[in-house]
Amino acid sequence: MAHWTEYTRFLTALLVILDPFMAIPILLTLTQDYTIRQRTRVASIATVTVAVVLITAALTGEHMLLFMGTSLASFRVGGGIILLLMALAMLRAEPDTLRASTAETRPAEAASSIAVVPLAIPLLAGPGAISTVIIQMQRSGAPFHPWIVIACILLVCLILWAVLRLAAPIGHALGRIGINIINRLFGLILTAIAVEIMANGLKALFPVLTG
Repeated sequence: MAHWTEYTRFLTALLVILDPFMAIPILLTLTQDYTIRQRTRVASIATVTVAVVLITAALTGEHMLLFMGTSLASFRVGGGIILLLMALAMLRAEPDTLRASTAETRPAEAASSIAVVPLAIPLLAGPGAISTVIIQMQRSGAPFHPWIVIACILLVCLILWAVLRLAAPIGHALGRIGINIINRLFGLILTAIAVEIMANGLKALFPVLTG
């Protein structure tokens, strides 16, 4: 089984990639006319959707790569590039078009519709998060490794639910400046994670790089 630091690193990476604080202003905008109960329902549906998508991706990722004829090394490089682009957008405190377009973040009518699209998909459970869980699932062949990865996903989703559930008070307390500062810090962490993932992928594709 992988060393425990691999799982703490995965927890940190996934939390940073999901970036629930980034979703706060979008959630408040989409639900500006909602009651507290309705907004809580949106947060719950979005969190469950994210958990289902990420766990499904983790369990089926290997078969998907085999079906596409893609190696894990090349997938790591591609996933790292996606994470790096996301990190650069976070560092500049700009909207990340890899997650969702401007049109996708406009107010919708139904609470369930808002919770699933665009909040859960692709804003939270986007290509960066999906790539990360697939890569992590392939890091070890130990029997308990998949269960630990799934437990990490559920723990991160629990944190996500708590932040979205308290979106209004958190958004009021932090303000736009505070949220931008957190996003920039997350972006810096995500940059380092993206570079490491790409480096590991490149070493596997080109063994000469290992010296």
